[in-house]
Amino acid sequence: MPALNRVQLIGYLGKEPESRFTPNGKKVAHFSLGISQRWKSGNETKEYTEWVNVEAWGRLGEIAQQYLKKGSLVYIEGRLKTDKYEDKGGETKYFSKVIALMMQFLDKKSAEEPVMTVDEEQAEYEAA
Repeated sequence: MPALNRVQLIGYLGKEPESRFTPNGKKVAHFSLGISQRWKSGNETKEYTEWVNVEAWGRLGEIAQQYLKKGSLVYIEGRLKTDKYEDKGGETKYFSKVIALMMQFLDKKSAEEPVMTVDEEQAEYEAA
């Protein structure tokens, strides 16, 4: 049976991307994306912001680090991934993130800002 794991998001960066290297030398950038929804309830306008953790690997991570800043508007396409960790009490916790495969800047475009896509090879990614 076929499967599909694809996420498309447009939102604003909540903070500057943070980059690091894995033990085998691969670069990965982490950042959070705020996606806001607005609706009217009677005469009152309400707003809710969903925060999503995003991970960009390799060259895509380098581009994110170079061009994205807090407040940048960006389109991200990627796949959903759930990881786990043990908290201080030894309890297993789970969290979801988006592994970015394509990124497009939506702020006023500078001539040097690229549209970046990545052909994903599962074996290259490590759990962070």
